[in-house]
Amino acid sequence: MDPVTQPTVPSAPVSALPDDVVLLDVREDDEWAAGHATGALHIPLAEVPARLAELGEGTVHVVCKSGGRSAQAVAWLNQNGVDAVNVEGGTTAWAQAGKPMEATGSAAPTVL
Repeated sequence: MDPVTQPTVPSAPVSALPDDVVLLDVREDDEWAAGHATGALHIPLAEVPARLAELGEGTVHVVCKSGGRSAQAVAWLNQNGVDAVNVEGGTTAWAQAGKPMEATGSAAPTVL
């Protein structure tokens, strides 16, 4: 995949996501620890192919910080038979929308 050109993938704004959305966060460990959507599944982008079985059934909504890495993940997942959708604006949009977030440890969640 050309690293400069982002793939065209299905996407959805945070405001359109149902409360019971299956959310896959593909950011790195330090980003996840600083703050992530409550209930999200964490699989760093490079590990997605090896951990595909963890996704389960149904549509997977994929998130990163702003949408670039998640678009790559969605393109790969869709090519491999998984119904995946990119979350527009990523974790940044999630936090700005006031959606529930948590962090590892006692610090307040923040988006890195």
